[in-house]
Amino acid sequence: MGGRPVTGEWIRSANRLSDWSRAQVVVAGLGVSGFAAADGLMSLGAKVTVLDESESHADKATLLETLDVTVRLGRGATAELPPGTDLVVTSPGWRPSAPLLKQAAAAGVPVWGETELAWRMMQPDRSIPWLAVTGTNGKTTTTQMLESMLIADGRKAAAVGNIGRPIIEAILDDVDYDVFAVELSSFQLHWMNNVNLHSAVVLNVHADHLEWYAGDDGMQRYTDDKAKIYQGVTHSCVYNVDEPVTERMVEDAEVVEGARAIGFTLGTPAISMLGIVDDLIVDRAFVEQRRDSALELAKISDVQPFAPHNVANALAAAALARSYGVRAPSVAAGLQRLQLAGHRIQKVAESGGVAWVDDSKATNPHAANSAMQAFDSFVWIAGGQAKGTTFDELISSHRSKMRGAVVIGVDRHLIAETLARHAPDLPVRVLDSTDTGVMDEVVALAGAMARPGDTVLLSPGCASLDMFDSYSDRGDAFAQAVARYLN
Repeated sequence: MGGRPVTGEWIRSANRLSDWSRAQVVVAGLGVSGFAAADGLMSLGAKVTVLDESESHADKATLLETLDVTVRLGRGATAELPPGTDLVVTSPGWRPSAPLLKQAAAAGVPVWGETELAWRMMQPDRSIPWLAVTGTNGKTTTTQMLESMLIADGRKAAAVGNIGRPIIEAILDDVDYDVFAVELSSFQLHWMNNVNLHSAVVLNVHADHLEWYAGDDGMQRYTDDKAKIYQGVTHSCVYNVDEPVTERMVEDAEVVEGARAIGFTLGTPAISMLGIVDDLIVDRAFVEQRRDSALELAKISDVQPFAPHNVANALAAAALARSYGVRAPSVAAGLQRLQLAGHRIQKVAESGGVAWVDDSKATNPHAANSAMQAFDSFVWIAGGQAKGTTFDELISSHRSKMRGAVVIGVDRHLIAETLARHAPDLPVRVLDSTDTGVMDEVVALAGAMARPGDTVLLSPGCASLDMFDSYSDRGDAFAQAVARYLN
């Protein structure tokens, strides 16, 4: 397994036109991205082996096996790197410490993510520009806004990546796309090395996924992975003026000569920025007379649901869209036409002066903070998998607005203890049940605490997989329990 230097060298620079028939590629993981990677590699003519410890992907395995892909599922399937492997394509959630990936590194076998493979599959002759979005929070909303602006401008665009649709799947479409709006997680960026994005933004950087980035330097490594999005950018590096760490990332990035730094701010924009003037989203970056003029792009009332963090998302999306040449009226049209996916500050009911809001997509404290800023008084429903994060700052910042709290999930005691430290007089109920049916009890307890004018806010600040299939499953369970409670 140790020495295949000739093959190893060509695979490191391989692209769509390379002779993939001589490549033996292992795909680590048969989830959504793993299946797409296997499909893409087959389209190139590679010999593909897919490995996954779970046996829940039998249907996908059967389909791939009809295409002459070797699939091994079940316990121990990923324990050993197959002899003769030239390349490993890993699913984004796999940690570098996974035995299979450690073996690949020790043997000098390159490890790519699906994002890297997707980029190589377009080079050198079918390249589609990528406008990319990352950040701890707001990625999906910003990517949806960007896609809507591009489509409103008449471009053939698709939102791909971490948003749920693999990039490779879109590349294999029988559609001549003009541009991709690409959402990238820190995991995807970790495995990405040779991609030249047209433009990119880091929305914000706050503690998250610290169970993946274990160790004292975990936050720094998480930040470093986010910063990789700017490497090799050809047109615009968009940063958040209110998050200085994002500007430092741009300053440190190795970009193509001529690429610009473009800021966005909820305040009045300086030159080369987008910002807010008199309740208008304006552009002082992509206008010919940048020093003396600001071009109106949209009204902040075009942003729905309205909240400061969502206006910031709209500014970031507008900056990326304008970097690609989207006309000013299309920014407003894209925002007005957008129907965001659910579970993000979504009102599911209102009764007796109490609003019930599903913000299940808030899977870390920073996301929960964004939602809490939108309400004056609320009962907080929290808990799940904290992923190594803490809640001290969140709770101390919003204690005065909390009517009470109901806490569930595997890390419920962490949150309850933090509430006790910073809000000792706050009514708090901690539920030990791990059954999804506990949501009916959660809603009943929260409803009993609420007063007219309050919001019952499901903004857990935690991931959902300890109890639910996904954050959307958790949000649906909440909405259904609310409907039963009010009826």
